[in-house]
Amino acid sequence: MGKSKHDKIAEQIAKKKATTYNEGEGPDVITPTQAIEVAVSLDDLRESKRQLQGFNKARYLATTTDLMQEALKVTEGTQIGVMGPTGNIKKRAGGKKK
Repeated sequence: MGKSKHDKIAEQIAKKKATTYNEGEGPDVITPTQAIEVAVSLDDLRESKRQLQGFNKARYLATTTDLMQEALKVTEGTQIGVMGPTGNIKKRAGGKKK
């Protein structure tokens, strides 16, 4: 069985950030300064916000190009940033969570 779209995006971003893909609980990609959760469906977008709670670093939601506008709506008014499937930032994270 091939890799899912979610796994491919998470692995690509992890490689770009010089870290590894976390397949377990919590964010998919964790760097010293960022926590990144990948979402590839509308339901994933809402769940991903919960996955990012409690991290004291810049939090990002990474998603597919076709879900980008929805991701921006879901994160509106939050400190969660949005990035595309290759890790390009579309909305900067609002800094550390207090």
